[in-house]
Amino acid sequence: MNNDLPSLRYGRLIGVSLGPGDPDLITRRGWTALQSDARWTYPVKKAEERSYALDIVVRAGLAVPADAVELVFPMTRDAVALAKAWARAAARTAELLAEGRDVAFLVEGDASTYSTFRHLARAVRELAPEVEVETIPGVSSFAAAAACADIALAEEDETVAVIPAAYGVSVIDHLLDEFDTLVLMKVKPLLDEVLDLLEARDLLATSCFVEKVGSPEERVVKDIASLRGEKVNYLSLLLVQNPKRARGELRRGCRKRAAATEIGTVATTAEEAA
Repeated sequence: MNNDLPSLRYGRLIGVSLGPGDPDLITRRGWTALQSDARWTYPVKKAEERSYALDIVVRAGLAVPADAVELVFPMTRDAVALAKAWARAAARTAELLAEGRDVAFLVEGDASTYSTFRHLARAVRELAPEVEVETIPGVSSFAAAAACADIALAEEDETVAVIPAAYGVSVIDHLLDEFDTLVLMKVKPLLDEVLDLLEARDLLATSCFVEKVGSPEERVVKDIASLRGEKVNYLSLLLVQNPKRARGELRRGCRKRAAATEIGTVATTAEEAA
């Protein structure tokens, strides 16, 4: 009996961040991964539906390989349906990795920020713990949105928070007093409620709406009150700045320690002189 049979060698699972929509924002590292021998996989909401992530690559001028595989991640809050979809996607990905070839999962935006990829990687590792995972970082949608809207996310000692708008207006209201800039992701379901809050807080003029940033359908709206009652795209966000926010005194530990050292040195020198 031969006990020296080769063990199964899995390929690497690579999360390839593509940026939020503009193909020119694909990093060199991401571009290299796309042109490697890695098998492409990409997310869709329904079988044989258009993939936003895949569209970015196509607009970059790359041909979709004949063996590229779609993975279905339905837009639903049905826990049972979601669990089944995740199980299918993870099993299919593990099956591809078991062929020994790397698998590149195409990710819009950044693979570490509100991304399907991290969830997929965990699910795959539950099936095959030995799978190596590589994450290629990319430009986040809110960084690209701030750039195209000519807005600074933070300057000097300012603070930034990034949250899904789904946390609700009470949480948003609280965070407006804690951060200089608030990035509200996926604002579609609560847009009118958020607009009402920003109007009450007198922050409409210092807020900006950005939809499908970097794509051919990109839209930047600075008169955000005009959006009331409008059905916006799922891929939309609000950048909210609160210039009137009261800030506490900053604790600059290094500077204080440096000052204390200087005082101690002066005192020692004075004692020696005496």
